[in-house]
Amino acid sequence: MAHQLYLIDGNSSLYRAFFVKDLQKFTTSKGLPTGAVYGFTNMLLKLLKERRPEFLAVAFDAGGVTARHEAFATYKANRPPTPPPLLQQIPYAYRLVKAFRILLLAEEGYEADDLLGTLAKKAAKEGFEVTLVTADKDFLQLVDPCIWVYDPIKGKRYREEEVVERYGVEPKRLPDLFALMGDPVDNIPGIPGVGEKTARALVEQFGSVEVLLDRLDEVKPEKLREVIQAYQEQIRLNKDLVTIRTDLSLPLDFDALRCQGPDESALRALLEELEFHSLLKRLKLKKTDQQELF
Repeated sequence: MAHQLYLIDGNSSLYRAFFVKDLQKFTTSKGLPTGAVYGFTNMLLKLLKERRPEFLAVAFDAGGVTARHEAFATYKANRPPTPPPLLQQIPYAYRLVKAFRILLLAEEGYEADDLLGTLAKKAAKEGFEVTLVTADKDFLQLVDPCIWVYDPIKGKRYREEEVVERYGVEPKRLPDLFALMGDPVDNIPGIPGVGEKTARALVEQFGSVEVLLDRLDEVKPEKLREVIQAYQEQIRLNKDLVTIRTDLSLPLDFDALRCQGPDESALRALLEELEFHSLLKRLKLKKTDQQELF
């Protein structure tokens, strides 16, 4: 039976928890906002209880200029600055992951997407079954027979057939689809007049944007051909921007990935500092065996 590896998109989980209305009122007696960390903690506990992962890692963006920012100055420029109450909670999310003795991935200059993508592909080649825990659609391009995406918000798992059902193309063709239709979430401009339906038809016909651009004379109608020709450099750039890298120099350390159970004293101290009294009671931290915590 294949080993099960779960890879959590920490940014996606923490940001979504921050914007849950009921959690925004969570603060300590000293005024420290804690709702995002509380929501993230509950997501993590739910995963540990229901999935019992043998191997696990969490990745965060560490900041800094990435290759995508260097290639496209306005990449993600439409996003508002991270709210200060969320910024305050990020170090606590890091401490939480470390208190659970889960491998934390964060490399300045690299996006968490690329760290997770690289690790997922490396692990799959070694025979792991990999589940990416994220609500970010970009990760769907990584789906293959050994890699799935689990959206904890919708409670839905995406395999190859679910991706094809949603987008009409196989997972590995999603970068080509997004390169043509753009991605407003990351401020990646689409090609004028090319929506999802037209982009899908082009990908179905040509297979990739590279082939499309090599065979422009076959594109009909003429107006569409002219637009694609005018925006071909943007199309090539878009594909680079939306493609998750899977070739980073990232070692696959089985021992570091293995779930060891939490550091009881560190976890207790952190939950007490955050005043998560219900979680302290729920986890029964006097017990040292991980399986007894849930």
